[in-house]
Amino acid sequence: MIDAFIDALETFPRGLVFVGLGLIILVIAKLARDVITPYRIDDEVTKKKNLAVAVRLSGYFLGVILVFLGALYRPFTLIAVDGLGFDREYADDVLRVFLYSLVGIGALNLVRILMNRLILYKFDIEKEVVEGQNVGSAAAEFGMYVATGLLIAGAVAGQGGGAETAAAFFGMGLLLLVVFALFYQFTTSYDIHSEIESNNTAVGIALGGNLIGIGIVTFKAVFGDFNGWNSGIASFLVFGIIGFALLYVMRLMIDKLLLPTVSTSHAVANERNLGVAYIESAVVISSALILFLAI
Repeated sequence: MIDAFIDALETFPRGLVFVGLGLIILVIAKLARDVITPYRIDDEVTKKKNLAVAVRLSGYFLGVILVFLGALYRPFTLIAVDGLGFDREYADDVLRVFLYSLVGIGALNLVRILMNRLILYKFDIEKEVVEGQNVGSAAAEFGMYVATGLLIAGAVAGQGGGAETAAAFFGMGLLLLVVFALFYQFTTSYDIHSEIESNNTAVGIALGGNLIGIGIVTFKAVFGDFNGWNSGIASFLVFGIIGFALLYVMRLMIDKLLLPTVSTSHAVANERNLGVAYIESAVVISSALILFLAI
């Protein structure tokens, strides 16, 4: 028992370094956002009480920390097992986590531009969130940030690969995210763009929840140690295809099993029912989590 306490105390200071590093990463992410944003974020959130900007920023912060945790996965495992001291190897791990997190911040901001042009391309999201205070648009962006953060986290976690493998699996995962989002729009009975543009928060929440669900699936598809391109690509295709199909089936089953007395699409689009939108999101995310742990 005493030895166990000693081991725990030995790892505690080294863990605190990563806690501090995570806070530094959040500060850098906020500064980067301030630089590239044409409006003052603090004024929008505090003075104008713009909930849409706050929701978007919250998703961005979560995405950044998910990337940080993905980069932290390997060093954290080594610390917990080997009890590394403050040596050169430990310093290299801290630097690696820091650099991967910086790259992740840049990637999140670049992907935001790309995803806005590929997914919600029929209106100006920036205008909707800032001037229109459109929470539905912000909720969709929230899901996009979390999904992208999960994707980057899965791509950089694990051992055996390098920057080139992380970039390759990130690209494949990003393609899966975009295809799923377009498929989601194609299979809904309403026009997602016009609904979100008309301040339908429920539609934005449902889309954001589905993006998080496919983000979890994509994380599973790209996560793990790199053991070669053949096995890596095969695993990605298996988990990606199964997850894609599972999420679609679960969306169909919501009406049949969980809410048999209502039409989910009608409730979300026509009635703007936030409760139904949250339930749809919860079911899709839960299904993705089951897939992540069970397969």
